[in-house]
Amino acid sequence: MQALVPKHANKGNSKPRTTSAEQQFFDRAVQRYLTPQRPSVAAAYEFYESVIRAENTKLLGDRVSPISYRAFLDRINRLPPYEVMKARYGKHRADVEFDAVRSHIPPERVLERVEIDHTPLDIILLDDELHIPLGRAFLTLLVDSFSKCVVGFHIGYKEPSYYSVKMALLNAMRPKEEICKRFSQLKNDWPCHGKIETLVVDNGAEFWSKSLEQACLEVVTDIQFNPVKRPWLKPLVERMYRTINQKLLIDIPGKTFSNILEKEDYDPAKDAIVRFSTFVEVFHRWIIDVYHMDADSRLKGIPYWSWQKSVERLPPLPLSDEDQRKLEIVLAQSDYRHHRRGGIHIHNLRYDSDEFAAYRKYNTVNRGRGEQPTLLVKTNPDDLSSIHVYVEQLQGYLSVPCVDPVGYTKGLSLQQHKVNCRLHREFIKGQLDLDSLAQVRMALHQRIEQEAEEIKAGKRSGKVKQAAKLARQQNVSSAGTGTVVPEPLDGALVPAKAVESEPALPSQDEWDEMVSELKPYESS
Repeated sequence: MQALVPKHANKGNSKPRTTSAEQQFFDRAVQRYLTPQRPSVAAAYEFYESVIRAENTKLLGDRVSPISYRAFLDRINRLPPYEVMKARYGKHRADVEFDAVRSHIPPERVLERVEIDHTPLDIILLDDELHIPLGRAFLTLLVDSFSKCVVGFHIGYKEPSYYSVKMALLNAMRPKEEICKRFSQLKNDWPCHGKIETLVVDNGAEFWSKSLEQACLEVVTDIQFNPVKRPWLKPLVERMYRTINQKLLIDIPGKTFSNILEKEDYDPAKDAIVRFSTFVEVFHRWIIDVYHMDADSRLKGIPYWSWQKSVERLPPLPLSDEDQRKLEIVLAQSDYRHHRRGGIHIHNLRYDSDEFAAYRKYNTVNRGRGEQPTLLVKTNPDDLSSIHVYVEQLQGYLSVPCVDPVGYTKGLSLQQHKVNCRLHREFIKGQLDLDSLAQVRMALHQRIEQEAEEIKAGKRSGKVKQAAKLARQQNVSSAGTGTVVPEPLDGALVPAKAVESEPALPSQDEWDEMVSELKPYESS
């Protein structure tokens, strides 16, 4: 009966010759093939043949015959695929390729789960007034998992930090009526606002900050951290970036490429024609009138109508007028400071008032001998003229102004103050005081104005090397200004009694070196 069984598998030379001597050389070739350098099969086979030839020169008896390249390739292909990918591409890549694909519980209402992330925009934008290329801005985006609506965003030149998260959250949670009035050509409204239940973030330093943790205790129910190297668990915001690049930025002059090899001879800086404020308007119109009103690729729904249907069934928890008024305070940078004689000392500045001093008189007991009460302090990084201190007895925040007789902190940002402090150390080399800092601020303001005048007069080329750093210094963003040209300073800023040695204007090289060392606003 066995004679009648077909044995087609035994036809031909399908079974490669295998000897113990030859096998050890093959094993050495496999070890060379399974490395992170990822040599080709041909290179591994060449090594395999070379080792055998070198060994044969030492043998006196029977020589080892190498198998053919085809037989070698067949053996390589029979190796366990997971182990091959793990050795050549790493465990993470192998796990992604071979692990089971599971699903998560889908949300049942809007704002139940909102994803947030940052990315540099693939487009070069121009300064509103100088028309010089500023480089690629950063986009911080929040996408609702249920409706797929964009609930808020922030565009600016400060690198991703808690400041970006704060501005995007403010934009997401507040009503959008004022934004719709700002852009009169909008055809639809932007109904997305309310309290976020779960904010899904990655493991960036800005999302692990104490400021975000403190803010979310009051305005967000929960924070969900995405596991490292698992972007598919936060798919909507990742896919949204691809949609923006493929549908909005695809044909705009000045578009760049995420992969530098795709650029070839194309120079986006030379072709850039879109001013920053124009792009902010275009981005709003595309989100509200195009993306929200268009069906997804699988025709499962339209974001705007998905939001409206969910709101009719179960509206998100709205923010009261009082919550909206204090939302910017709650989302500000959080620090803890001692309340001592002279008030609060923070950012090399002092904050105090009669009301705050009266609070200190009656609320420093039962804290331990020699200890001062530690208070929660909120700093608005766009305006250092005052801080907000949480007062337990009031169950709210008390505004405390800066002790600033010369008006130095009026309209001053934390980023600008850090630059001024460094200039003060470089040029004054003395004790920190507001008079000398006011002088430094005027000198820096004059240096930026001089830069702008030189560009307008054509004395310098339109391609400015440090334009993006100037944009960070002047807070060019969707919530700020669209140009690096500074606004005129109040003449009362400089006191009548000038300091003995007025700081000189920094040169272009000194300015570039100074700004390059500044880090974006972050909170530990």
